[in-house]
Amino acid sequence: MSRLTPTEAELHAFVDERLEPARRTQVQAWLAANPQQAARVQAWQDDVRRLRAALAGLAAQPAAEPLDLRQLQRGLRQRRQRRWASAAVLVLAVGLGGLGGWQARTVSLTAQNLPMADALQAHRLFASSTALDIQAHDPARLQTWLDQHFARVGQLPDLSGYGLLPVGARLLSNEQGAAALLVFEDGKGQRVSLFLRSPGGHFARMPSGERTEGELAARYWSHGDYNFALVSAADDARGEPLRQALDLSL
Repeated sequence: MSRLTPTEAELHAFVDERLEPARRTQVQAWLAANPQQAARVQAWQDDVRRLRAALAGLAAQPAAEPLDLRQLQRGLRQRRQRRWASAAVLVLAVGLGGLGGWQARTVSLTAQNLPMADALQAHRLFASSTALDIQAHDPARLQTWLDQHFARVGQLPDLSGYGLLPVGARLLSNEQGAAALLVFEDGKGQRVSLFLRSPGGHFARMPSGERTEGELAARYWSHGDYNFALVSAADDARGEPLRQALDLSL
């Protein structure tokens, strides 16, 4: 490997803006001459941009957050590695030709544009922690907070019939603007969250549906000016009745 050709660690440092200026210039020249590698690095940079947008409110957190941020950075690097591994599989499939290669391409593209992936990520980051902007155990207070940040959202239904009471909320942001996570908890300490945001580029109007990702299930839909997702444990039987109740109100 020549001095000009960057190592894997240097590519990660390039994305994280930790390379010295002289070396960064060399890496930029190498990427300009290697478009496939440039596309790979661009995908990593897109991940960083989305992560920063989703965590825009973390600057106001207490000083205990750096450890969590390092964990997120490690997770981001693992995601980059998984993306590269998926790309390698795609190249192999295309090399074999025929229908198999096209099917592999379809799966790869679908995986990158899964509906409401940000809702599941927000639930993982904030629903089971104390990282909420407000602690709102009174439904009226939670509704007031929601109305302050989202002018055209409806009335939150009373979820006490499902054993759920408000815990609080967190204001987030993404490329489309403001987003929010509203958290509810039952008497056993199990939490569900309602995520809402403006429509995005891939899903201008969210088709009603659901998907499971690990231990979580997301049920999503569009109503009025916003896209919504209810995130709960995959085995929580209240998921679909809760989605219906929310859809009728918001």
